[in-house]
Parts: sequence; structure tokens; C-alpha cells
Amino acid sequence: MTDFHHDTVAGLSQLLASKQASAVELAQHYLARSQAQSTLGAYLSIDAQATLTQARQADERIATGTATPLTGVPIAHKDIFVTRGWPTTAGSKMLENYHSPFDATVVARLGFGNEGQQQDGEALYPGAGMVTLGKLNCDEFAMGSGNENSAYGKVHNPWDITRVPGGSSGGSAAAVAAGLAPAATGTDTGGSIRQPGSFCGVTGIKPTYGRASRYGMVAYASSLDQAGPMAQTAEDCALLLSAMCGVDADRDSTSLDVPKEDFSLKLNESIEGLRIGVPKEFFGEGLDDDVRVAIEEALKQYEQLGAKLCEISLPTAPVSIPVYYIIAPAEASSNLSRFDGVKFGHRARDFTDLASMYENTREEGFGDEVKRRILTGTYVLSHGYYDAYYLKAQQIRRLIANEFQQAFQNCDLIAGPAAPSVAWKIGADKDPLDDYLADIFTLPASLAGLPGMSHPVGFGNGGMPVGLQLIGNYLQESRLLGAAHRFQQATDWHTRTPEGI
Repeated sequence: MTDFHHDTVAGLSQLLASKQASAVELAQHYLARSQAQSTLGAYLSIDAQATLTQARQADERIATGTATPLTGVPIAHKDIFVTRGWPTTAGSKMLENYHSPFDATVVARLGFGNEGQQQDGEALYPGAGMVTLGKLNCDEFAMGSGNENSAYGKVHNPWDITRVPGGSSGGSAAAVAAGLAPAATGTDTGGSIRQPGSFCGVTGIKPTYGRASRYGMVAYASSLDQAGPMAQTAEDCALLLSAMCGVDADRDSTSLDVPKEDFSLKLNESIEGLRIGVPKEFFGEGLDDDVRVAIEEALKQYEQLGAKLCEISLPTAPVSIPVYYIIAPAEASSNLSRFDGVKFGHRARDFTDLASMYENTREEGFGDEVKRRILTGTYVLSHGYYDAYYLKAQQIRRLIANEFQQAFQNCDLIAGPAAPSVAWKIGADKDPLDDYLADIFTLPASLAGLPGMSHPVGFGNGGMPVGLQLIGNYLQESRLLGAAHRFQQATDWHTRTPEGI
């Protein structure tokens, strides 16, 4: 069988269009690989019959000339997006065996549309026709930086199975890196696409907050959560993001009213004269030397391609960790109050009255990290602490956003490390605060709602991948993707794969 897993999304699209491969062949290939590599823990749910049914639908579209460039290309979804045909657990026992009656908007737009939404007799979102391979493991309710918090087992990094893949979209990053899927969806609340992308040597992008619909995405922190694609290349991410994004105002109140955009149109534009800001705060204490070297070499490569580096300052960025870990848990404590065992999800077997049913259900269903964040969020929202903590954090969040706007007056993009270190060992004796520190470079852009991405730029200690983070101004995804694409045309870091893959 052909090694399709070495092909990019763009490459597979060409194979399908030229009839050199069928959607069924691709689906079978990736299903076989996923079964063979099941010990990585990347997948939580696979249904071969459902996948092959979609593949046959895709082949019919291709045969009848109604296909899009993505029709028939396989994809796997982070188990934070609800899907028909596959269970959605959000990595939690609280939602064990939960089956959604509808698809998340992102899933529908990438797949075969949402049949429940009709307009003029046609599906409101007809979909790009991608074939779902299954659901991918993640930290419980997307709360974690190493994919060690899933109720269904840890995910292993394909580059070194003794290490974490990053989180919370660790299953997505591991699946792409191991060739178990050519692309995957992820979500990024504080860095959950960019950091695992860095740890696993894949490319991922978080668009501007509101670009991609949050409808059908299990909520963690509503003012921060954003969906995005993960794949081998920036070109792949551009194709996927173009299909994912679009107005969904009727179902998502945070959806931006901006026209759909083809993010692949400007990929090949020159980056001659592109001003890349380098925040001095991103290169101080806490950044491992091996990561620093790889990032600095990548910045030199951008200079060789014609970009100009300029030092900038984001003085409030270092306090993004306490700000984030006040705002996000506060929103989580509200969002997760719906999981009470009454309407859906897990319900305790043993209880005496309604109050004990709530208590026992939530005690059994939530993991330690989720409980920690719920309690933190409830505390900062309580009487007497709201002004001191939550309100102050929101004020600093505004300062961070303003500092970015000041910085963008002097540069077009901002670059720096995606994470302060390479992936750490699974089960390392770490304080929860150590995990939180892994997001120090990704949190500022998340708090500001800015688009950010990570792409591979080399290797650090233990031969583990290192990713460069690029941050753009609002709605500047095309500029981010274009810069990364030009870098990948001149280098081969994104083509490197783990040994034996």
C-alpha cells in the first residue's frame, strides 16, 4: 500500500483530484495506521464503518464533479467538538458515552454539512467533504499542558514515547506527527494548539477570536476558546482554515461578522521588508538554552528571506499567567456548572437526595485538575474577591491588548518561542504551577484575542522538536500563514518525522 501518510493535505487533494487515489483508499490506510499505533493513545474513538461511509460519499462527490479541494481528505477531530456518529467525551468521565445529535459548526463545515440546518432546501453548511477518521484524546475539558489529564489515558509523543505531546490538543498533535491523520482540529484557549504543535513538530494556527464558530465546541473559557487546524504545513493549515471559518452569528454570539476568506491566496507573496518584532520579554529568564538557539536560528532564516527584525517590548506579558489563571477558571466554573448529572452525562449511582446527587456526580465525574480550576474560578468570583482578583485581571487583560497594538505600530508580525522548553517526561513530578508556566509565551496573544501559530524550526535536547510562534494583528491570518509558508519553502524542518514513522 502506498505510504499516503507522508503526503500533505495539499498533496492528498491532488491525488484525489487526479484519481490516483480514492477517498476509501486513504481512509483505509489511515485507519490501519491508527490501529497499529494505538499505544500512542492519540485516538479515543474510531468507527471504521462510519468513516468508510463518509469516504464513499466523498468519492461520489468527486465522481460527479461536486467536490471541493478538500473532499475525500481524511481528518480527525479533537474530542472537544461534538460529532454525530462518534461519542464526545471532552476527555472526561463526566461525558462518557455521550452522543451528540448534531455536529459542531467546525465539524460540519469541514465535513458533510449540518443536515439539521436547512436553507432553501439545501444544507446551510454543505461542508468541504473531508472524511472523519475519529475523535482525538485531549486534556479533560481542554484543561492541561501535557495531555496527562485525560480520563482515558495519557497521549505519548511520537518523537519519544516517554514524553508528553503537549496539551490540551495533544492527541491532535501526536496524530499528525505520527502520520495517523494528515490533519486534525484543535482548540486553543491559552496555547493548546501552538504548544503541542511545538512539542510534536507540526504546524498549527489559532485564528483571531471569533473567526471560527464555537457552536458545538464544549466550552472551557468562552472569551478565550478558539478552534484551529493542525497539519504538516502552513499551506495545509491555510486550506483547512479557509473551510473552517465563517460567520455563524445565529448560533454563536461571539462569531465575527467578517466575510469568508481564502487564506491560501497570498501564500507565495514575498516577505521582503516584512517587519518581525522580537519581544525582549520572550527571551529572558525561564527560556531553555536549546530552545533559544533554535529560535534565534529561525529568526536568522527569516532575515535571509528578506524580513527585518526589530526589538519590541511587551512589558505586561510576564503577568499573563496569573491573569489567565484567574479569568479562565472563572469562566470554567460557570460553563461546567451544566454538568450536574440531571440532563446528560454521568450521574452518580449512590445518593440520598438532590444535593447529594449533584455532589457525588461532580466528585466522581471531574478529574483533579478540573476540580482545581472550578474551585479557583468560584473563589475569584465570590463576594469580596471579585474586585480584587477577577476585575483586576480583566483590567490587565486590556493593558496586554493595548500593548500589542502599540507594538504593531512598529512591526507587522511578532515572533518568539511557542514554549520555554521541549516536551517534558510523562509523569514528571511537577507542581501544577510548572504546567501553567509552559503557556507563558502563548497566553498573551490568547488574552488579546490575536491570531497566533507555531511551526517547526529545529530540535532541542533529546532530539525533541522546537516550534516558533508567530503572532499577527487582528484578522491577519494570511500574513502569518504566508510568512510560515515562505519559511517552509526554504527549510525542511516541517518534513522531519519521528523514527519509524
